[in-house]
Amino acid sequence: MNAADQARTLQLAQAIASAASLFRDQFPDARANLNPWRDDPQTRAFGEPETVDLSFHFPGWSPRIQCRSVLVQLRLAGPPGGVGGPARPPLLGVTLRGLTYAGERWSLATVGDWRASGPHPPSPAVEDTLRTFCRQLFELFGDADSQVA
Repeated sequence: MNAADQARTLQLAQAIASAASLFRDQFPDARANLNPWRDDPQTRAFGEPETVDLSFHFPGWSPRIQCRSVLVQLRLAGPPGGVGGPARPPLLGVTLRGLTYAGERWSLATVGDWRASGPHPPSPAVEDTLRTFCRQLFELFGDADSQVA
């Protein structure tokens, strides 16, 4: 679900803002978008209440990152701010997807070896930077038990 829609508690709103700041620390040219999904009935039908989605758009295509936008999906242990649940559930995993107007070029998930896969992966240096960003997200959400590659 859109990060802007999920920011229902102060703790989660702060974490989302910090996540955007962490990405911009690594990629200063990127513009954050807390509403990457359209708000229509078809999109809402596929909404996942335990995810927080945000995207970052670059001013142009870069051969190093091999995309124009990166979709960041944070998978939480449960829906944020639910009745009796934590204001900011623990982070279970992160999925990053590099996109252009033609579609997905690569993806990187925090399972397995944390390597980018797809027809056009980013450069090794950018891939290392993306893994660093994911580690920082786990630190931000306080998941001390995560297995960091």
